[in-house]
Amino acid sequence: MGDPAGIGPEVILKAAAALAGRRAAPSIIVIGDLAAMRAAAARFVNVPVPREWHPGETPLRPASGGISVFAASTLSSRAIRPAHPSVEGSGAAYDYIVAGARMAMRGEVDALVTAPISKHWMNRAGHHFPGHSELLAHLARARLWCMMFAGTDLTIALVTVHMSLAKVPSSLTQRNVLETIRLLASHLRAMGIARPRIRVLGLNPYGGEGGTFGDEEVRVMGPAIRRAQRGGIEAFGPLAPDTAFIRTSGSFNFDAAVAMYHDQGLIALKTLDFERAVNVTLGLPFIRTSPDHGTAFDIAGRGIANPSSMLAAIEYASRAVAGRERTAGRAAA
Repeated sequence: MGDPAGIGPEVILKAAAALAGRRAAPSIIVIGDLAAMRAAAARFVNVPVPREWHPGETPLRPASGGISVFAASTLSSRAIRPAHPSVEGSGAAYDYIVAGARMAMRGEVDALVTAPISKHWMNRAGHHFPGHSELLAHLARARLWCMMFAGTDLTIALVTVHMSLAKVPSSLTQRNVLETIRLLASHLRAMGIARPRIRVLGLNPYGGEGGTFGDEEVRVMGPAIRRAQRGGIEAFGPLAPDTAFIRTSGSFNFDAAVAMYHDQGLIALKTLDFERAVNVTLGLPFIRTSPDHGTAFDIAGRGIANPSSMLAAIEYASRAVAGRERTAGRAAA
């Protein structure tokens, strides 16, 4: 459910309402606070009615007019006030993530979709993780993982994630660039792209200009790309970051790109497709997606939050589940 004071409850309900008319819509279980979900539902018409769900029960489908809620907290009225974040509410948001990850690892759910949290307030609640991805990787004991963002036109994987820009150059290694390329290629194949074309960005202006503006392209990215190519991956680069996303024919001539740091890739992605972009954590033992926006405390409770990214996150998770099942079927055959 995300932070109870944010827009998570609202966009979940609106996304579920949008799914209600679709025959193949997945069943949804909201891990969160029943009172918070009911309070959010009371502010709208034509959204599903939150109903308490217990493990072992069959979850409600969107077309039923209801939505299943696993009551993982019983928060005070103060903690579920929209636009008023609290230590109590953010501590509960952490508990929802832990519960969801454990359910996914036990195979009780097919995928985990996480609504926004406040990193600042979660840290104030005593849980010191930079974000969802790092926490989920910790819970799953995932040694190699990366963040990927999928939009309508552009898909980006990040080598480094939540760190200051000053730390990025020293954090780039041949290994983490190569593993990001490999994780991305594997995911794209599972999503039905048989031979993914992956573009790898450089770090420095003009791709380092042969070492004039930095040697990371020569020392780190170049060798990683060549190793990926020897492994059968169509990886190309390192590309000059300022021209990597030019569309000369109206579309990109690649399937996905690898960026060296957070803003290098996400400025382009969010400029193109902020309302429909989806965050996907690769390398976990389960499928995890999330909308590509934050808690939006400034508009929480006003009924104006756009559910498009949450809807896209649920849809992408559903497609990823189908892709995983196809891949497992081919492996079994």
